[in-house]
Amino acid sequence: MYHSVTLILLSLLQIIAMTIFSKIIAGEIPSYKIAENDRFLAFLDVYPLVEGHVLVIPKVETDNLFDLDDSYLSEILVFARPVAKAIEKAFRCNRCGISVIGIEVPHAHVHLIPINTANDLNFTRGKLNMSKEELKTVQERILMAMEG
Repeated sequence: MYHSVTLILLSLLQIIAMTIFSKIIAGEIPSYKIAENDRFLAFLDVYPLVEGHVLVIPKVETDNLFDLDDSYLSEILVFARPVAKAIEKAFRCNRCGISVIGIEVPHAHVHLIPINTANDLNFTRGKLNMSKEELKTVQERILMAMEG
């Protein structure tokens, strides 16, 4: 009895401790998915710096990007590359910038952002408040660019 109660409590603590990104991976919170495989997920940031701002996350819950094992650390960039190229096609920008901040959500993640200047990666700026329809349109633009 004691053992099963302990297991139940541990399971509940894991559920409570899940980050918002783990809940997105589990399908508990909807997202605007861009790409996914068995190890990574790319989806729109719902409070983007600019249109086309995508988050790339590993499906393992690790707080710090540099705590990922070597295979995850190298593969996250390989996974992100076609997404970044699609962002460059879908939006008027000089390139797709990449940033690792890791402060707001304790789950390793990479920001892919269409940029024209270094200041476009300034996270102290205000974020956009986009409607569901606007986010869906951005998602479709990136997905179309990935196909073509």
